[in-house]
Amino acid sequence: MTERRAILTGSTFEEQIGYARAVVDGDRIHISGTTGFDYVTMTIPDDVVEQAEQCLRTIGSVLAEAGSSFADVVRVRYLLPRREDFEPCWPVLRRCFGEVRPAATMMVCGLADPRMRIEIEVDARRGQA
Repeated sequence: MTERRAILTGSTFEEQIGYARAVVDGDRIHISGTTGFDYVTMTIPDDVVEQAEQCLRTIGSVLAEAGSSFADVVRVRYLLPRREDFEPCWPVLRRCFGEVRPAATMMVCGLADPRMRIEIEVDARRGQA
């Protein structure tokens, strides 16, 4: 039987909406869309680059808890309300994904809270790196 377990960060969103930050399903790791909120303090910076950095800190922590790392990411999705906010984030994103080269998509769309300027979702496979 394949191992399936949820990873929670304690975000109030996870409880209110009813989802997990990530699901580990065998060797696959599916990380939900992660915003720039610090889920411990439930605060979010105004700057999109700072939000991207916080997204990646949360994602990195979840990957580690799942027994993985950014090197194992195979797919990343970037969601932003404003197209022009994406390019300033590129250096931050490249630090995590530049050597990994996962499949990637950027979409312009509305996010759940007007303070959110970027949301990042990733899929990874444990032990691929």
